Amino acid sequence: MKKILVTGADGFIGSHLVEELVKSGHKVRAFVFYNSFNTWGWLDTLPNNILNEIEVMTGDIRDPNGVRIAMRGIDEVYHLAALIAIPFSYHSPDTYVDTNIKGTLNILQAARDLDTSRILVTSTSEVYGTAQYVPIDEKHPFQGQSPYSATKIGADRLAESFYRSFSTPVTIVRPFNTYGPRQSARAVIPTIITQLLSGKEEIKLGLLSPTRDFNYVKDTVNGFLEIAKRDKTIGEEINIATQREITIGELARELIRQINPKARIVCEEERLRPEKSEVSRLLGSNEKIMHLTDWRPVYSLEEGLNETIGFFRKNMGKYKADIYNL
Repeated sequence: MKKILVTGADGFIGSHLVEELVKSGHKVRAFVFYNSFNTWGWLDTLPNNILNEIEVMTGDIRDPNGVRIAMRGIDEVYHLAALIAIPFSYHSPDTYVDTNIKGTLNILQAARDLDTSRILVTSTSEVYGTAQYVPIDEKHPFQGQSPYSATKIGADRLAESFYRSFSTPVTIVRPFNTYGPRQSARAVIPTIITQLLSGKEEIKLGLLSPTRDFNYVKDTVNGFLEIAKRDKTIGEEINIATQREITIGELARELIRQINPKARIVCEEERLRPEKSEVSRLLGSNEKIMHLTDWRPVYSLEEGLNETIGFFRKNMGKYKADIYNL
C-alpha cells in the first residue's frame, strides 16, 4: 500500500477521496488549511474508524516550506487544494493566483526535489470555457472566462511544463461538474436544495439556460483512483465526464419536483455572471478515460440527486440558505 498525500483533504471532493483511500488500505496524510479553530473541515464528520487512520497535517498550500514538509516520505500526491468559487474570483483574483497557480507550483517543485513517484493535479472543465464543439475532448481549446478558470489554466500548464521539462510524473485530472454530499452551498445543486429544504417557495437562481455535465462525487473519486493505477496516464490530461448534459433550469425543476412541487424559480440579478464570463455549455467527452482505464460512471443523475438530497436533509444546520454564497 502507498503513502498518499491529499491536499484540500478538508474539502468536498478531497474528504470523499481520503475516505475511499483509507478504505482501500492506503496510508493517507491529509493536508488541510490551518485555522485557529483547529477544525479539519469535512474530515471532522468522518466516522472514527476512518479518521483514526488518517495523519492530518495543517498548513497552507501557498507556503512552499509547509508543502515540502507535508510531501516528505510520500509516494503519491492528489492535489485538490484550490479556491474554486467563480463569483468570488471576480472579487479577489490575487488570492486565486496565489492559491491555484503558486500553490500548484509549490507541489510541483517539491515533487521534483523529493522524487515523488506520482502527482495528480486537479483541473476543472471551466478551463474550456463555453463549448466550441461537443462533446468536449482534451484537445478542445482553453478559454479563461473567469479569473478562477484562468488560474486553473495556468496551473495546468505549469504541470504540463514540469512533465515536459523535468519528466515529473504528473497527470492532469479534469472533472466536469461534481456534486453530492458535503458540497459547499456556493454550487448550484446545494443552492437549490438548501433553499427548497428551508421551506422557500421562491428559489433564487441566476441564468437558467447554461448546460452542465454533472458527475456524482463517488464517480469522480473513482476516476482519480483509476487514473492513478496506470502508468500510461502519466503526462496526460484526462476528463472525468458522464457525456450527458442538462440545463440549470431543467435541473432546478427536477429538484423542485422531488422536494417541493409548489416552489417556483426566480431569476435574481445578483446571481448573474457577466455575459462574456458565463460558460453557456459544458458537455464532456469520456472517451479518453474509458480507453486508458476501467472507469465507467456508475450513478445516474437521478440516483446521485436522491443521495444528495438525503444528505442535506440531515445536515441543513451546516448551511445558510438565507444568503447568497459567493
